[in-house]
Amino acid sequence: MNASNLRARSATLLLSVAMLAALSACAGTPPAAATSGAPVAETDSTHLTRPPAPGTVLDSVAAIVNDEVILKSELDARVAETEREIEARHTQPPAPDVLQKQVLDGMVTTRIELQQAKDRGISVSDDDVNQALSRIAEHNKVSLDQLPDFLKSQGYDYDRFRSDLRDQIVIQNLEQQVLSDQLHITQQELDDQMRADQGSGDNETQYHVAQILVAMPNNPTPDDVAAARKKVDVIEQKLKAGTDFAAAAVAYSEGQNALQGGDIGWRKASELPTLFAPIITQMKAGDFSDPIQSASGFHIVKLIEVKRSDQKVMVTQTHARHILIRTSAILNEEQAKAKIQSIYEQLKGGADFAKLATADSDDPGSAKQGGDLGWLDPGATVPAFSAVMDKLQPGELSPPFQTQFGWHIVQVLGRRQSDQTDEDRRNRAYQAIFARKSEEVIQHWLSELKDSAFIEYHI
Repeated sequence: MNASNLRARSATLLLSVAMLAALSACAGTPPAAATSGAPVAETDSTHLTRPPAPGTVLDSVAAIVNDEVILKSELDARVAETEREIEARHTQPPAPDVLQKQVLDGMVTTRIELQQAKDRGISVSDDDVNQALSRIAEHNKVSLDQLPDFLKSQGYDYDRFRSDLRDQIVIQNLEQQVLSDQLHITQQELDDQMRADQGSGDNETQYHVAQILVAMPNNPTPDDVAAARKKVDVIEQKLKAGTDFAAAAVAYSEGQNALQGGDIGWRKASELPTLFAPIITQMKAGDFSDPIQSASGFHIVKLIEVKRSDQKVMVTQTHARHILIRTSAILNEEQAKAKIQSIYEQLKGGADFAKLATADSDDPGSAKQGGDLGWLDPGATVPAFSAVMDKLQPGELSPPFQTQFGWHIVQVLGRRQSDQTDEDRRNRAYQAIFARKSEEVIQHWLSELKDSAFIEYHI
């Protein structure tokens, strides 16, 4: 499964420092466990580090997850951080014991997922983390060198932020793997979705939705159902009495987006869980539903906002051709650069581009076509190539430039506007099915993972 299909989980790594948990794509992933250790012993200018007084408790265990522990100091740090994030969204934090439970549940889920990733051999390189940090820095309009100070100004320790970010990328990769293994979309499903979208006449409408989930275990007993029903009824009464929905989600929801006020983002009707869609599409912005029962538990959903549009999708395509010279065992970097420069001088002198491409280009696919790449959609080539190509006028030839594939010369032959509405509808139909099914797959997988884990709470 291509990572680009992960709408929310794939999102983006363009998180604000106020919400590290935004790294996960479809239903969102829980915050990573903190990595801070026990408090450091006090020091002053005239004494070496003083040992703690006899009998002083340095730390305690908050929870045990299989063969790992979550320390109380880790939990306290994460609770304080989460409280700041909730207040930054202008939402009232829940009671301290409720917030502590929500945060600890999220940390337990994260530990379980990280353990599962380790068992599967999933890891993240330093380069991947650095690229994510660069995007975060760019998103916050600071340089990568300035990022540590910027994070400090927001109350974050850089080393821990980096560690948390690595964990979130690992979890994202793990969930991608799970979806790749367990989520399959047939051509029939795709055709049916496209017909449904076309028949609705409103397939462009998007709904900004939040939910509160009162979860039930797999194969719940009648007592489990009754207890969940009682809890959700109490929450519903609080909402009807005026309790803020986001605050109630933070306090009571057992969904993965609880600490984000239950916000699950923008969805088309076709991307919503089947039970929700007919209800949400009839709601007005600001409304919340009666409790809805599913296999996962009881849900209360709120429609935050509605966005409608029905426009053609037009893209600018570029017709281009290129010549590629790669380095090899017999052609080092300097020689490759000298060769591409020689070809460039020949082209400037009037040499035939197609003949030189056929004779010298190291791109076997296009060389047979005289270097012709055909009509290219935006994003069809690597960014370094697109950056040069997009600046050229039709007929214009680029000087030699380098990408990860080698040295190139590119010439733009033409540009045109292409109506890709049908292709866009097919892509969106696929994404709708993927978004709808991925939440169900991940939720069920996590439930099974927790059922098979040893979890012991000490708080």
